[in-house]
Amino acid sequence: MIVVETRNRSGAEVDEDEAVELARRVLVAEGVEDGELGIVFVARKEMQKLKREHLGIDEATDVLSFPLDGRDELPEGIPRALGDVVLCPAVVGEEWRWPLVHGVLHLLGYDHGDAMETRERVHAIR
Repeated sequence: MIVVETRNRSGAEVDEDEAVELARRVLVAEGVEDGELGIVFVARKEMQKLKREHLGIDEATDVLSFPLDGRDELPEGIPRALGDVVLCPAVVGEEWRWPLVHGVLHLLGYDHGDAMETRERVHAIR
């Protein structure tokens, strides 16, 4: 079972149920049947702080991913903690779906490049 927890600290109205459904759809299509995922929507200042702290770049961005277990082998009985995807509605506006797919794919080990772009197109079109 895929468990998705959402938090909206952005101050913007976001369809969290749609975000959960899209994330689950991507994970299942990528072969993930069990795991825990966090999706957090944050304000511009918080996103800028996160990017500065974790990437050394002092600017807001659309999405950041904080992977944990990814697709690693885990001991039996240990739940898979995929990690968190952090989105900034002030940067992405209504177009948060593509960045969410991008962030989820990063949690699964995809890096920027042709393979990721192909997977993004497959999932974002649905």
